Amino acid sequence: MARTTDRPPQIPTGPSSPKGRGIRPPAPVVAPSSPEDAIRAGSGRTSPAAIVEARRWLAARDPVLAQAHVAAPHFEWRLRPGGFPGLFKMIVEQQVSIASAAAIWRRVEAGLGEVTPDAVLCRDLETLRTFGLSSPKARYALLLAEAVAGSRIDFDRLDQMDDGEAVAALTALKGVGRWTAETYLMFCHGRMDVFPAGDVALQEAHRVAAGLPDRAPEKALYVAAEAWRPYRGVAAHLLWAYYGALKRGEAKPPESVISPSSNRTY
Repeated sequence: MARTTDRPPQIPTGPSSPKGRGIRPPAPVVAPSSPEDAIRAGSGRTSPAAIVEARRWLAARDPVLAQAHVAAPHFEWRLRPGGFPGLFKMIVEQQVSIASAAAIWRRVEAGLGEVTPDAVLCRDLETLRTFGLSSPKARYALLLAEAVAGSRIDFDRLDQMDDGEAVAALTALKGVGRWTAETYLMFCHGRMDVFPAGDVALQEAHRVAAGLPDRAPEKALYVAAEAWRPYRGVAAHLLWAYYGALKRGEAKPPESVISPSSNRTY
């Protein structure tokens, strides 16, 4: 959490590189209508070539992303199954380590046999907890299954909504916050212009790349990400790749990126 008594650190909230001004973005990367469509259309919309072109444009537009671009390895777009099991798994992954989430999900799959709303509704809260779910997550699983069974959420219809509408539809479900909704849309529906600014790894990667002492608050990072449209999802992947490189010791923090005299503050 940022200090409230000190002068806040500064982050860019728009194009801050003369080189980046006036450069048109490459053709927008259109979000596939489903993970299956994304896989079939990988030659264009989520192809390595399209991502490389987008990250070059981002690097020219923002010096913070330029730092990440230089140090981050090649990455491909992450896609995973969606629908009820996809969102259920996102809920399981909330606020736990990757290893813990994977272990719990294996127990959920083994315990349910098939991850469907009916399979969840056939179990009570205590049975779901034996799969490694916390009490809140077990309740969220039941509520999500009830929402699907009651047609209060239609995963196919999400593809007909814009990003804001889709996030609102998902966060109307108990247990689904903004981070869960945005990461679900990015990974399970192939949405290319979604940026989950509440993600701690993204905040930390941005902080290091910007040469700042404190992480930008979530709201400020959403504002900064506006300059990265229509490739905010590519920016997220880039920062995640940079974060991984830092953790593995393959990249070093820059000495400074943002001039102290910059008037961009939050």
